[in-house]
Amino acid sequence: MTSVELIEITKRFGSILANDGVSIDIRPGEVHALLGENGAGKTTLMNILYGLYRPTSGQIVVDGAAVSIDSPRQALLHGIGMVHQHFMLVPTLTVAENYAIGQSPLWNTVSIGDFEQLVAEASARIGLPLDPKALISDLSVGQQQRVEIVRALGRGAKVLILDEPTAVLTPQEASELMQAIRSLTAQGTSVVFISHKLEEVMAISDRVSVLRSGRLIRTLPRNDTNAKDLASLMVGRGELRSAKRERLKAGAVAFRVRDLTVRDDRERDAVRGVSLELFRNEILGIAGVDGNGQAELCQALVGLRPAVSGSIGIGDRELVNGQPADFIRSNVSFVSDDRQVWGLFPDLSVAENLIADRHAVPPFARNGFLQKSEIRVASDGLVREFDVRPPDASLPVGNLSGGNKQKVVIGRAFASRPDVLIISQPTRGVDVGATEYIRQRMLDERKRGAAILMISADLDEVLALSDRIAVMYEGRIMATLAAEEAEVERLGLLMAGIKPH
Repeated sequence: MTSVELIEITKRFGSILANDGVSIDIRPGEVHALLGENGAGKTTLMNILYGLYRPTSGQIVVDGAAVSIDSPRQALLHGIGMVHQHFMLVPTLTVAENYAIGQSPLWNTVSIGDFEQLVAEASARIGLPLDPKALISDLSVGQQQRVEIVRALGRGAKVLILDEPTAVLTPQEASELMQAIRSLTAQGTSVVFISHKLEEVMAISDRVSVLRSGRLIRTLPRNDTNAKDLASLMVGRGELRSAKRERLKAGAVAFRVRDLTVRDDRERDAVRGVSLELFRNEILGIAGVDGNGQAELCQALVGLRPAVSGSIGIGDRELVNGQPADFIRSNVSFVSDDRQVWGLFPDLSVAENLIADRHAVPPFARNGFLQKSEIRVASDGLVREFDVRPPDASLPVGNLSGGNKQKVVIGRAFASRPDVLIISQPTRGVDVGATEYIRQRMLDERKRGAAILMISADLDEVLALSDRIAVMYEGRIMATLAAEEAEVERLGLLMAGIKPH
């Protein structure tokens, strides 16, 4: 068993104070939840503990002795492992081969068959079974996360840091992860659980530390608090208002899809004959377990992936297999489920990312030249409006936390006042305050007259915001229901490919 203390940890990035004298302790066999708004300093603090950053000042104590941790390798020598939001796996290798990377001894004295046995035993022991021979590229996101967890434990981690571990998981996968965490702590492993999902924190944690603006606000036992109080501690203000969907009469058809078939990267049909219509003044929610063609559908609907057959139309314009610029000119905005790949240019500034879809048109460009003053005014306004932290539009967007990156992507999509908004996982990895703000802004866009297609793995979000709900399974639309008809049990059966009688 390993105990860890972080004492008066301060971290500066130039003029930005990311952590300000934070002190917390992690006890053997506990789940210690770390809460805070996007940009509060949670991931920075844990990156210091894992050796990715050096603190500006402060001390790390492991099992009563002060230590210097300069790299993840040193962190692992002290029994500290971390699973990040974005996984660090080699997609062309198998599970066992990824597990073997960094192990000692490596290939010279231990066969791949031995590693396959180690993976099978370790994953079964914590309740997250894996096929050691499977290629990483063939695994779901949830299965890839299992590989990261098993690999960290295989390297000797006794303190396991999980950064937003359920942000990309289906409800079933999240439930299985919770059971695995309980199994780990019962065996003496400590888990640091970074999350924005208060219901999960209340379900799994032993103690909770709340950070705000880089400072520790409070550490308290889970049994001494509740989700409402934690939300107030996070945001520093009173009760948050939940977004409320008012009844609106659907307007004219704004976007139509007919018999659309789209293939995935392995040339398999991911979208199979999908037809749907989007009306103005409505949100059409698509429910379904991740990996049933939702990502490929979104990409085809904005020109990022070719369609094998079918039709996509706005008014009398046929857009199937058009370029992304064709959709932008038709006033279609897009928020991808993968902001890292499709949503951002990490080396460009926040300002440049905020106008990336409009960089060649007035007022941001004239006669082929960027208008920096116009870009600065617009981007500063969006940074304030969406509470991007730190509030400096000149910073590289790659330096922001995951939730603040999402705010940049959302802000850009809304800034053009789109006629059609295709939005996937709108609040994934976003704190509770920003979640409610984004949801309310979606409802405001709906009221303004936008037609919105929303894909979300959060069934509560789908139910709260949608006027109609379509359920997608293995690339097909199983059924489309009015929100008033959509019961959780019925949706769950449809998501599993079962049509209720």
